[in-house]
Amino acid sequence: MITKKTVDKQVGVLPQGQTDSDRKSSRAVAVKTVGLTKLYGQIRAVDQLTLELEEGDLFGFIGPNGSGKTTTMRILATLLQPSWGEAYICDHSIYTHPKEIRRLIGYMPDFFGVYDDMKVIEYLEFFASAYRINGPKRRKVCEEMLELVELGYKRDAFVTSLSRGMTQRLGLARVLLHDPQVLILDEPASGLDPRARIEIRELLKRLRQMGKTIMVSSHILPELADICNKIGIIEQGVLKVCGDLKEVMQRVREQKVLCVEVWEKQAEAVRILESQDDVHSVEVRDGVIYVTLKRGVNDYRDLATALVQGGCPLKMLREDEINLETAFMALTRGMTA
Repeated sequence: MITKKTVDKQVGVLPQGQTDSDRKSSRAVAVKTVGLTKLYGQIRAVDQLTLELEEGDLFGFIGPNGSGKTTTMRILATLLQPSWGEAYICDHSIYTHPKEIRRLIGYMPDFFGVYDDMKVIEYLEFFASAYRINGPKRRKVCEEMLELVELGYKRDAFVTSLSRGMTQRLGLARVLLHDPQVLILDEPASGLDPRARIEIRELLKRLRQMGKTIMVSSHILPELADICNKIGIIEQGVLKVCGDLKEVMQRVREQKVLCVEVWEKQAEAVRILESQDDVHSVEVRDGVIYVTLKRGVNDYRDLATALVQGGCPLKMLREDEINLETAFMALTRGMTA
C-alpha cells in the first residue's frame, strides 16, 4: 500500500513551517501556451489554445474523445510539432530547448508499448540509464519506484505478462525515475481497479504538495474534482473554459439554486416562495423544493424568514451544489474535431 511515509521518502514534503499559501505567493509559471494550433489537413486538432499553469498546480484536462487533449500533451512533451503558436515548460521553448524540456518533464501516454523479453526491473533500469542515473543509485531508484507503485512483487516478471492496470502503474514509476518538475499524464487511471485509482490519486496529491506541476487528463470526472485546483475543458480543439475549479463552477451556474425542505405544508411553502421578489422559479422534485433565484441575487435570508412566518417550519435550506460532470455537460456538446 502507498503510505504517507513511502511517498515522503520518494518525493519529499514541504519544508517545515512552509504553508500552501506561502508557496502560492512565489510560484513561477511552469507551463504556458500561446495560440497553440495543430492542423491535420483541414482539421484543427488544437485551435489557438492559450493556458498558463503555475508551479504546484494540479490541472485537470477534460474533453470528449478526439477533442485535442492528447495532441496538446504530445506537443508539450516535444513529441509533436505544432502548426503554429508557442509553448513553454519552465520558460524553455518547445522549439529551441526540447532536450532541456525532456529532462524537466515526465510524460505518460494513455497507451504505450513495452519491450518483449524484458523484465519489469530491467525495463525501469533501461529508462533510468537513459536519464543518466548510473551506478548503484540506478538499481536503488528503480526498486524504490516499484515499491511506490506496488509492483515490487513483479520485479522479475516479464513486462508483457502484466495486466493493463499493472502496466499503467509501471508507466507511472517510469516517469518518476528522474524526479521531473512537470508531470504530463494522459489517462493515468485508465484500466486501474478502485484501490489502485485511490492510491494513485493520493500520490498525485502528495506530488502537488511538494511543488510538482501536474497536467492530467481523465474521464473519471469526480476524481479530478477531488484532486485538481484548476481545470480546463476542451472541445473541437478549442479551450472552452480554463481556471480555478470553483470559478468554472460559478461560470456554469450564474443563478443560485436552493434546496428547501419543510416539516409540513409543502404546498403552502411553494406558494410563499413563488411570491418572493428574488425568486425566479420554484420546482418540486422527489420531495425537495428547488428554488432558482433571480440573476445577481446572493442573499436569501428573507426566504427563510418568510417560510417560518408563514407557518412552514424549515427542515433544510442549502445551496444546490454543481459537480464537475454537470459543468462538463453544460459547457460541451460532445463534438470532436
